[in-house]
Amino acid sequence: MNRSEAREIASNALWKQNAGLVQLLGLCPVLVISSNIVNAVSLGLATSMVMLLSGMAVAAVRDFVPNELRSPIFILIIAALVTMVDLLFNAYAHGLYLVLGIFIPLITTNCIVLARAEAFASRQPVLAAGWDGLMMGLGLTGVLAGLGAIRELAARGTLFSNLDLVFGPVARAWTIHVIPADAGYQFLLASLPPGAFFGLALLITGKKLLDRRAERRAAAPSVPLHTEPA
Repeated sequence: MNRSEAREIASNALWKQNAGLVQLLGLCPVLVISSNIVNAVSLGLATSMVMLLSGMAVAAVRDFVPNELRSPIFILIIAALVTMVDLLFNAYAHGLYLVLGIFIPLITTNCIVLARAEAFASRQPVLAAGWDGLMMGLGLTGVLAGLGAIRELAARGTLFSNLDLVFGPVARAWTIHVIPADAGYQFLLASLPPGAFFGLALLITGKKLLDRRAERRAAAPSVPLHTEPA
């Protein structure tokens, strides 16, 4: 995998075929866990780790897997990696583990993980498969982070609440109060499932607007620079 191929994979995963904004895969955890940035990013990074390792594992064993057993074996690989991530969360971030709950084990059934294993990793070298899995996971993490920021800010007026679940009690002071706590501000709809749908719609709309703007710029005729004769 050379640099141009790596850039193409990253561009495709992070923007052109973003799992959350274009393919619309894994919407259940995206909509449920994205009530704040910390929960959203934590699940996104866990998914990224699973996609990185599963992509490399699938690419490494693809030549030894009978075609009729591909899906069961790929799911078994993904489930083993998810179990590892689940145990790591339980051991080192137990508070966050309790908050994320069933959505860590459900990474096994996340459409994006198995889809990339089938569509990309099973046909590519190990490094390319791992890079694609990581970039796809980070693309989804970016969507989760943006949606979590929108919902947390709209619902509570804060950013980075619950950091103490990751870094301990000292991190409680790291919460950013964009709207003062004594202002009495609270928009509860943003913390509920309908708020997640509205927030995701805003992100999808923003991406489409940026894509159309880029298309117009690319289609605009270039104006040659006229130089004065000497």
